[in-house]
Amino acid sequence: MSETAEFNSSDKAAVSLQQTPLHALHLSLGARMAPFAGYDMPIQYASGIMSEHLHTRAAAGLFDVSHMGQAFLIGPSHASTALALEALVPADLVNLPAGRQRYTQLLNEAGGILDDLMVTRPADPTQDGVLMLVVNAACKEQDFAHIKAHLPAEVRLMPAPHRALLALQGPAAVEVLARHCAGVEALAFMSAGEFRFNGLTCHISRSGYTGEDGFEISLRAELAEQMARMLLRDDKVKMIGLGARDSLRLEAGLCLYGHDIDTTTSPIEAGLSWSIQKRRREEGGFPGAQRIQSELTQGPRRSRVGLMPDSRQPVREGSQILNEEGQAIGIVTSGGFAPSLNGPVAMGYVENAHAQIDTKVQLIVRGKALAARITRLPFAPHRYVRN
Repeated sequence: MSETAEFNSSDKAAVSLQQTPLHALHLSLGARMAPFAGYDMPIQYASGIMSEHLHTRAAAGLFDVSHMGQAFLIGPSHASTALALEALVPADLVNLPAGRQRYTQLLNEAGGILDDLMVTRPADPTQDGVLMLVVNAACKEQDFAHIKAHLPAEVRLMPAPHRALLALQGPAAVEVLARHCAGVEALAFMSAGEFRFNGLTCHISRSGYTGEDGFEISLRAELAEQMARMLLRDDKVKMIGLGARDSLRLEAGLCLYGHDIDTTTSPIEAGLSWSIQKRRREEGGFPGAQRIQSELTQGPRRSRVGLMPDSRQPVREGSQILNEEGQAIGIVTSGGFAPSLNGPVAMGYVENAHAQIDTKVQLIVRGKALAARITRLPFAPHRYVRN
């Protein structure tokens, strides 16, 4: 799932920043820190964003994502908890199997996206009425308030600030993690369970936001540094900052909240219709259902597309997209250099009439029109393990 990529390097003394449980570790590793979503977070380490990005694609990158919002939704049964959350999101959670997770979106009444989130149903049958939530750091306070305000009396939300969250991503992630954690290699993509990591109790899902195979590990905050240091003893593992996290998700064609998706975009415009299962498409019963059902059958007014510039000039968010005749047809929402492709890429929204693959467009950068074409997403292939 996504989070805003705005890194603020202004004077930290001017704001009161929170720290993750790995803050001291980041400083000891020489991280360049900056304010991000109210936290003092690592943007990069000594080797730089390019090196960190390519290392994650080739081996295993360790990310501190403890600033994300973790919470438990608790009710008397799975059905009651799932139905309570289904009133706010378009995913089918009633039929979510135990030990599985789903990506979905909190929607407003107009079908716009308040935030995107991960929802996991624990594998443990004794936790039948529990759903685990992970929301974006910058949105967590308003997300939790929104959810609480719409829950029935028998269901309650319990935020979990006492827990840390680590992500181990890349083709070597499974090999590395399995050395510490028996049985984790049997997890398939978007599956989860409780495990013991060298004696430490943790919850692990096979998921992440880089396009690579990988895992997200939730555990008590006081145990996070111990786990991270054990993982970093392996030569295949490097600590990775938020700079490479952003370039990795862009190459993977994944949405960034506050940029590629926001309160004005619907899941259908954003290319997220796959996250709405058949029952919810037919029955509705979630905010903005009328708009979303209409867009599913008739198509949205605009669509999120990949953009491949012809030149090596980087294209940033906010750049206007024109057709070949010079008419405005859309806007860039994410852009940057793609280390795996050794060139710039971007994503944005264009009117549906211009959304076909290989359509030639112009991108306005500093007043100059740059030639580009619409291309398929993702830019770098996903390597999830689905078996």
